[in-house]
Amino acid sequence: MPANSTTSKPVVNPSSTDPVFDLIHQEEIRQSDGLELIPSENYVSADVLKAMGSVLTNKYSEGYPGKRYYGGNENVDQIETFAIERAKQLFHADHANVQPHSGANANEAVYFAWCQPGDTILAMSLPAGGHLTHGSPVTRSAKIYHFVGYGVTPEGDIDYDELERLAREHQPKIILVGYSAFMKIPDFARVAKIAAAIPDCMLMADMAHVAGLIAGGVHPNPLDFGFHVMTTTTHKTLRGPRGGLIVSRGKVSNPLHKVPHTLEKLPTLIDRAVFPGTQGGPLDHVIAAKAVAFGEDLQPAFQTYAQQIVANAKALAAELQNLGFTLQGGGTDNHLILVNVKDSFGIDGKTYETALDKVGLTLNANALPTDKGGAFRPSGVRLGTPAMTTRGLGLPEMKIIAGWMKRVLDLCVKAGSEDQLDQYAAELETIRAEVRTLARQFPIPGIPQPTE
Repeated sequence: MPANSTTSKPVVNPSSTDPVFDLIHQEEIRQSDGLELIPSENYVSADVLKAMGSVLTNKYSEGYPGKRYYGGNENVDQIETFAIERAKQLFHADHANVQPHSGANANEAVYFAWCQPGDTILAMSLPAGGHLTHGSPVTRSAKIYHFVGYGVTPEGDIDYDELERLAREHQPKIILVGYSAFMKIPDFARVAKIAAAIPDCMLMADMAHVAGLIAGGVHPNPLDFGFHVMTTTTHKTLRGPRGGLIVSRGKVSNPLHKVPHTLEKLPTLIDRAVFPGTQGGPLDHVIAAKAVAFGEDLQPAFQTYAQQIVANAKALAAELQNLGFTLQGGGTDNHLILVNVKDSFGIDGKTYETALDKVGLTLNANALPTDKGGAFRPSGVRLGTPAMTTRGLGLPEMKIIAGWMKRVLDLCVKAGSEDQLDQYAAELETIRAEVRTLARQFPIPGIPQPTE
């Protein structure tokens, strides 16, 4: 079900003399007239937008509630406490740090809290579907810690046998389950059993993509299986502002695991790692927006929303398969779909992304586990259903969207390359008009409907 859809006035004033505001207004129109298929994007409510744009952006609040380095934080302390308590309630956690500016910052703080430079972290490799912050050599953390990557099976699931072999071989300080392009439900219990044999090994889950599904009760919570820490972004499926979050269960650990004494101090280690370890002053306006979003996520309607995300994703995946698309892993068990357009139809993902952008369907080109096309010309595209579900689209619309995707795909095949798409401009514009008509039937929360 859609988030708060109050649209009484524009978020920005398009008549302002600063051209930046006109561009923001144009972005309002772009979002309203198209359909967002990128699985890591969503729409926040009008209340979250209001909190984000509040006077809290004027305040400095280094430290934590009751322990600040600046005065005048009596209101900020209460707001951050609301965010902390709501996050703990959402994920049945004992501790929450709501200050990370992003999911990447949250991950780095956990590494910093638990590891020494050179320690080994076992995580899903980027080609297999992991995230840049899980050990990609272009990141800062990869220069500090020794990352070892595990992969996936041909069926698209985690290669648990490989994970166990690598864990025994490398004796990691952290085993991390997390991903940005993975469509299965992880076997958290099996990973916990593997970690039980590794001394001083902490279990970490990066659930940035599925945290909203966990909060909504349609995806298992890794903390229930003995994982010590979970990081996430607060946008994506949680439908909050862009930011990060760390939750943990201080005294609840893997029952199979001989926990080192320092694990009892993990909440303190995490707080110190966030501030002053890796960040300075918190973004109070963002924390307020997180608190508002977490409050919305605790409502029964959010559980219905999470259920619909998964139902929509399964329906969209099934229709794409009916139309001849090859899907990584054979489908999806969450909100995310990875399509192999190279094997399906002989075109690369970037060409397809560009063509879909022309009709108002936004997704992203994405590499596949066995990809040889590189990051800029990968064989696949990644899409998902959180944003569309927020706007109220359901199963009938998923079939329509899949049909548009196939029509655009057929034009890409005819064109042969991205450079030749312009010869089919008229056909693309016809689809664009159809997308716009449907999109305007489902308003975006917090912004006005376009009138032109």
